[in-house]
Amino acid sequence: MLKANNHGIAMIITLSIITVLIAVAFELNRQTGASLSRSGAARDRQVLQQKIESGVNLAMLILIRDKEQTEVDSVQEDWANPEKINGYLGRAGYDKDELQIKITDERARLQVNALVQFPAGRDFNPVQQQLWFRFLELFLQGRAQAETALPQEPLEPDMIINPIKDWIDFGDDDAITGITGAESDYYMERDPPYKCRNGPVRHLSELLRVRSITPELFFADDENAGLGDFVTVQGLAPAAGSRRDFTYDGRININTAEIPVLAALLPAGLEFVAPEMAAFRKETSGGEYLYDLTGPTWYRQVPGMGDVEIDESLVAVKSDLFRIRCQARENQTSMAAEVFVRREQKKSGGWKCRVLRWQYE
Repeated sequence: MLKANNHGIAMIITLSIITVLIAVAFELNRQTGASLSRSGAARDRQVLQQKIESGVNLAMLILIRDKEQTEVDSVQEDWANPEKINGYLGRAGYDKDELQIKITDERARLQVNALVQFPAGRDFNPVQQQLWFRFLELFLQGRAQAETALPQEPLEPDMIINPIKDWIDFGDDDAITGITGAESDYYMERDPPYKCRNGPVRHLSELLRVRSITPELFFADDENAGLGDFVTVQGLAPAAGSRRDFTYDGRININTAEIPVLAALLPAGLEFVAPEMAAFRKETSGGEYLYDLTGPTWYRQVPGMGDVEIDESLVAVKSDLFRIRCQARENQTSMAAEVFVRREQKKSGGWKCRVLRWQYE
């Protein structure tokens, strides 16, 4: 009887040990799988970063090559042509599904910081103020027409322009612009409180801190483009005759600007011609572009625009400021980056692209 009991106890101990070993084996297997998974994910992220860096470098080479060939920048050039970009990627050994590049001209957008006259930095730039009013008037009208019911009182252009000006201008002296402006007193009552910048906007998302600019207004949705699609904080340049001061000229490249921006440049009542301008730039015959965009008044060749005058102080036909968006895929993982670059001339006489901002998304 005692021997039988000993056998039973031994069996229980053996089963217990086996159970513990199985549990340990399962845990080790789980930890090993998780470690391999983390290792694989880390490897994929490293590969994605390398792909993105390669894509950005390729985009910069395309922009440098373009600068060496022509001073003018337009939608007719390789950097603006998705098919040409895919061709460059293919020659570099990348499939379009694993690496995508899009290059856009920052001078195609309204410069936020040009709203204020720098280097003094206190007063409106009147020409830019008028341009912004015209743009926002059309922009807000388009959004109102797209919505079946407005949740609140419709915005007016000054309700956006004045707070931006107060956010940018130097000196928080409580002298708000109009009844819709806002200085630090207004923002210190927010939750959480914060102070007015009182200087140039550094990053586009900073506009979301400005009175009246909501995410719904700033970001695009299924039906409407967002304000953020048409504006930029880039454009800083040395002020004339000074090495220390800076300014923003606010010039827009009419060779690359999108239709809503072109419409804002046109005199009131002629905004309907903007799509014709955009189509004119890309018109081809036999695979060749028909029209020369090197002069700032090419728009007068568009039918019905022979007598149209666009303020020359607002217009450019070239740019050295570009936005590169690069998206990469590896296995089931993807990564994207947005990179702002400026083309600059080297002391040796050649050209380079200097990175102004690099942000992974």
